[in-house]
Amino acid sequence: MMTEKTISLNYLETLHDTPLLDLVFEAASVHRQHHNSNEMQLCTLLSIKTGGCPEDCSYCPQAARYNTGLEKEKLLDLDIVMQKAKEAKENGSSRFCMGAAFREVKDNNDFERILKMVSNVKELGMEACCTLGMLTDVQAKRLKEAGLTAYNHNLDTSEDHYDSIIKTRKYQDRLNTIQHVADAGISVCSGGIIGLGESIKDRLKLIETLANLTPQPESVPINTLVPVKGTPLENQEKVDTFDWIRMVAIARIALPKAKIRLSAGRLTIPKEAQAMAFMAGANSIFTGEKLLTTHNPAADVDKELLKTLQLKTNKVLEPVLS
Repeated sequence: MMTEKTISLNYLETLHDTPLLDLVFEAASVHRQHHNSNEMQLCTLLSIKTGGCPEDCSYCPQAARYNTGLEKEKLLDLDIVMQKAKEAKENGSSRFCMGAAFREVKDNNDFERILKMVSNVKELGMEACCTLGMLTDVQAKRLKEAGLTAYNHNLDTSEDHYDSIIKTRKYQDRLNTIQHVADAGISVCSGGIIGLGESIKDRLKLIETLANLTPQPESVPINTLVPVKGTPLENQEKVDTFDWIRMVAIARIALPKAKIRLSAGRLTIPKEAQAMAFMAGANSIFTGEKLLTTHNPAADVDKELLKTLQLKTNKVLEPVLS
């Protein structure tokens, strides 16, 4: 998946050391070269299978080994998923993401049901996205055939820091899944989380890895840790808001054509700081009251913010005619 590096760690470190306002200006300039600066994509993320995951991701309340009070739920029925997708479309989302707490996809009845969800969401005229854990090349091809637009598989952090956060899989496992997704012709959605106890160099190495994937991810979610009681990272300190904006700006410069998607952690970030992140190149947000299991700003709050900033949302595609 890696090619000859065109984005070096040294370059990213230089960007990081740039005065913040100059950095935001540079990122805004790059953004305007590749995107409509007054357009925002709204996405909705639904947990279609919650809890009971065998992995040990230190930040995740869905890991079965942690006592977070989260109730395990089976895969949702198709009718429920489609109702949520229709509601998301009515609220302006053009991408509907379905997340399941799997370590990896199994070739079973659940996967067949998910393939049906994908095709039905696509028929609504929405972009269909999934995050289901690790995939084989054959499974990726089947998702493509079902109409999947994008597949999310976050790298989370740098390869150096990875083992201190997750021990039940290797970094290369994540890269392998991303390779399968890209080879199948599905858009790659991959980003990370800041606030996991990582160093600045770890954050920059994450962006270095993402920027040197071939092709670069179409979507890069920037998450800030939402500490959950019962997980090993429950006492982590909140990420500094300006550090968050700096990461958004660096990601925009390093991945100029990608959608930089503001994800978890946005609930506690002031609207003025979110506006600065939009200026720095963020051009997509997850909307809706929950992102899998963590809280998110209500849809009306986001609509008011976008209205205030005079940002237009991407149009939902016309329904696919059978």
